[in-house]
Amino acid sequence: MLEVRGLAKSFGPAALFEAVDLDVAAGELVAIVGESGSGKSTLLNIVAGLDRPDRGTVRLDGAALPYGDDDALALWRRAHVGFVFQAFHLLPYLTVAENVALPLALNGVESSQRLERARAALQSVELVAHADRKPGTLSGGEAQRVAIARALVHAPRLLLADEPTGNLDEGHAGQVLECLRAEVKRTGAAALVVTHSALAAAACDRRLRLAGRHLAPA
Repeated sequence: MLEVRGLAKSFGPAALFEAVDLDVAAGELVAIVGESGSGKSTLLNIVAGLDRPDRGTVRLDGAALPYGDDDALALWRRAHVGFVFQAFHLLPYLTVAENVALPLALNGVESSQRLERARAALQSVELVAHADRKPGTLSGGEAQRVAIARALVHAPRLLLADEPTGNLDEGHAGQVLECLRAEVKRTGAAALVVTHSALAAAACDRRLRLAGRHLAPA
């Protein structure tokens, strides 16, 4: 589903990575590990259309990312990508259900359908009972599961997670990883997870290491 070929990125005279090839199938979780500064988050940003490569192509379902058109990239991300970050980025003045419904509003889904679909997404992560609560009342693990529901509520083809367990203790991290894995398998999204956590990497189907400017099996 996700196909990366010959990706290269430099900052000034220094090459961050070069000739990166990567494939992620539907319903597959792939972890990218590596030292700080190796380029993991930059690679994720390029796949997300938030940054541009110096060379190479990224395709989703056979269609190349429109790197030359900022407006087209924004529309592509809105329609096809779900994001999960280390910081939960939940809006404190909205309810849990309203937070989950935000991608639907951005994609023009009618208001009458948004909360219904948000509640269904919360049901899938076992948090529908918290739908009308504010994010400040949630534990860290609950907040990250809400973020997973928000990332997947609009049925994106690609899920990108940057240190999704970085703010969680081991117990909550395990719960979140189990939830993330189950939801990726259920929805059939292709998932790319950047992490320093051995626990998070072990929960993925494959592990790759970015080191020495190249991506290889870990």
